[in-house]
Amino acid sequence: MQTLNFHHVGIPVKEKIAGMSYNKELKLYSTGYFENPYGIEWMYFDDDNSLPDIIKNMPHVAYKVDDLHKAIEGKTLILAPESPVKGVTIAFVMDGINLIEFLQFDQPENEIWPHPNKFKI
Repeated sequence: MQTLNFHHVGIPVKEKIAGMSYNKELKLYSTGYFENPYGIEWMYFDDDNSLPDIIKNMPHVAYKVDDLHKAIEGKTLILAPESPVKGVTIAFVMDGINLIEFLQFDQPENEIWPHPNKFKI
């Protein structure tokens, strides 16, 4: 098994939270995991967001991996690998009762989502 590096916790909400950013392509509002020192991302989804309902309703834990396909092997796939932004590929799986997101970065993460506050207390 490969190494899993904690990335963030994603928590869906039913109402928008002040300070959320909107992503028109993804049809969701979020706080961003780097906007707090704990890696928590609050997410509010548009009604016409096409993600599976379980992702829109259940919290998940996300891990950075070196090999996404190896990470999802043998797991119950919820969202097949896709690239929401250039330089990163994600997939969601169920592992038992746990909703897990895996992220594989093809370039340094700070080049994709530059932000100085990630995990600084």
